[in-house]
Amino acid sequence: MENCLYAAQGCGGCSLLATPYETQLLQKQARVDELLTPFCVTEPIIGMETPYHYRNKAILSFAPLPHSRRFASGIYAAGSHRLVPVTDCLLQDARLTEVLQKAAEAAANCHLPAWDEDREAGLLRHMVARRGVKTGEISLAVVTAEAVFPGSRDFTKAVTKACPDIVTVVQNINTRKTSAVLGDTEKVLFGKGFLTDELCGSRFQISTRAFYQVNPVQTEKLYALALEYAGLTGKETVLDAYCGIGTIALTAAKKAKSVASVELSADAVRNARHNARMNGIENAVFACGDAGEALEGAANAGERFDVVFLDPPREGASEQFLASLDRAAPKRAVYVSCNPETLARDLSFLKKRGWHVLRARPVDMFPHTEHVETVVLMSRAKD
Repeated sequence: MENCLYAAQGCGGCSLLATPYETQLLQKQARVDELLTPFCVTEPIIGMETPYHYRNKAILSFAPLPHSRRFASGIYAAGSHRLVPVTDCLLQDARLTEVLQKAAEAAANCHLPAWDEDREAGLLRHMVARRGVKTGEISLAVVTAEAVFPGSRDFTKAVTKACPDIVTVVQNINTRKTSAVLGDTEKVLFGKGFLTDELCGSRFQISTRAFYQVNPVQTEKLYALALEYAGLTGKETVLDAYCGIGTIALTAAKKAKSVASVELSADAVRNARHNARMNGIENAVFACGDAGEALEGAANAGERFDVVFLDPPREGASEQFLASLDRAAPKRAVYVSCNPETLARDLSFLKKRGWHVLRARPVDMFPHTEHVETVVLMSRAKD
């Protein structure tokens, strides 16, 4: 076990850090086992060999110091907006921690004012850094409370000089009263607005707001398991729902006849289409829209898929999607879940309609936290 300098200050980012890692895995296995007992016997959890510094995305938040023109920066304490000045996180990629500290120094030297939630004044809300672990490329998003960014050129020049591995700097504009970090509008200040990384043998373009798994080591294990469950032979028509930037779709396309994908984020769809071209994959198409509506439309049109992948957000799949999945009746469905509670709810919905869970296995994507992913193979047939 490693000791965290900030747990006593209320950081709360890794709530299980004081628990031996093997015990964490046993606890997560027991939680998934209990929830999935009505459906199947789960396989052993896939843990991480070195469960530290795995996060390829890091966030630094800002607040003004009282009676000063300077600001404080750090990570929010659990359940609050009180900043803990974290400078050595055990979960973050170590290089991202360094980059964010240098970016904060550049912001201070450029006299950028922090956003004051109480007074609703100021500029700087957050910085979000991502790193391509295989490529070493880093993207930096500066989240501002207004569109006008005085000093943006000086800041960009300073931070890219201090960190040559930053390939793009983006201003993300978030004017809302919200705890959400990112807003809907962006402006590229330097570079092309994205970084590239390699995963499962393919290269991916990743923009600021696009979803990309934060633990690349475990992601490759997660997707390998999903592909194993899918049992692709090269003859199947596949649907990838909630496809993000196309990580599962493009991996599956190498082993399937064709892949159709749907994703609500327009940024992610643009990334996915570019990623398909970049990897020379011609048998995958991507549409922007709601996964439930898309599958309902396909079912109404009589379209059939041999395999459906679904990787929904923490709230799980919608009833519209699950009902449409039932109507579409694929031979197999592979559910990649980041919330075992909503997974159990969705499996119960499908079980009542004659579906069977054939295999299930948890994967520890987020060591030292309560979260656990689970991959489930479902079918209307019992074998």
